Amino acid sequence: METFETLVRAEFAPKNTYLNTASNGLLPARTVAALQAAALLRAEGRPLTELYEDVEACRAGYARLAGVPTDRVALGVSVAAHTGVIAASLPAGAEVLTAEDDFTSVLNPFHVRGDLKVRAVPLERIAESVRPGTALVAVSAAQSADGRIADLPALREAAHAHGARTYVDFSQAAGWLPMDADAYDYTASVAFKWLLGPHGAAFLVVPEDFGGLTPMLAGWVAGEDPWDSCYGPVAELAHSARRFDLTHALFTYAGLRRSLDLVEELGVAAVQAHDLALADRFRTGLAGLGHQPVPAPGSAIVSVPGLGVRQPELSAAGIEVSNRAGNLRAAFHLYNSTADVDRLLDVLGG
Repeated sequence: METFETLVRAEFAPKNTYLNTASNGLLPARTVAALQAAALLRAEGRPLTELYEDVEACRAGYARLAGVPTDRVALGVSVAAHTGVIAASLPAGAEVLTAEDDFTSVLNPFHVRGDLKVRAVPLERIAESVRPGTALVAVSAAQSADGRIADLPALREAAHAHGARTYVDFSQAAGWLPMDADAYDYTASVAFKWLLGPHGAAFLVVPEDFGGLTPMLAGWVAGEDPWDSCYGPVAELAHSARRFDLTHALFTYAGLRRSLDLVEELGVAAVQAHDLALADRFRTGLAGLGHQPVPAPGSAIVSVPGLGVRQPELSAAGIEVSNRAGNLRAAFHLYNSTADVDRLLDVLGG
């Protein structure tokens, strides 16, 4: 009988101590094999039909993780593109409430509009800062820089009370933090971090009525019958969220299908318990070394002020972490172990 440990051991064999999932997740062996097989189809001139089946399997797999029907999931290439579609839907002068120093892809499309009122507040104050006239609250579920988790239930309640829509980016959470995408108007996530997929895929979840969005980036794949929508304007947009699809990176989805399968086999709850146990072990060890991380309880990401300068030294020692604004950022995921945590602590304390 396969266990969490045996499944992970069969899929991952890193050559270093990899604690940088907040930048890029490792690819499972099954994903690498699928990418190679997809590339061979192209190299050998064979039909790519089966790769389109992978695309729809990814849509369905992500829908299960997000807790929504498949027909509410759109496929794109980046969170920034999805944010751009949402930004384009807002009327001139609309107020968008954001968290200070959130990830650029969640923010910049609202700023480049030029005619929106974008207001930034500290993450801890975002729920209390929703006010009459706020049109949209846009925030990351977990902050990229330091792992702080937004109080999403409070945000949702405040937005509802003031008639504001909500947009949550789960890029640093999907895969280890349970999602309830149905609780928000729009949610998005990339696939190359905690979901362990290749680059080139990002998901957008929209309401049943599409939430007032216009598929301004729509191409042929956004048609109700894509293969009859290749020439001239699309005569009939898809009746589902697929109307917001962007042309699919077929190789990416061939690999991503297997990554999503693995996350589902392991279970997000089990992954969360594993990841948080390691993050908490690291926090405890840091206290013993006299370091205080950025407070981020319940997060798989740990950020330590002042230690970012040691990233090159750690990389030379075979330990991969990030330097974010002078902070050392370590991100713990399913392929990490207590030995990885202890090795990092040993080098930091040496």
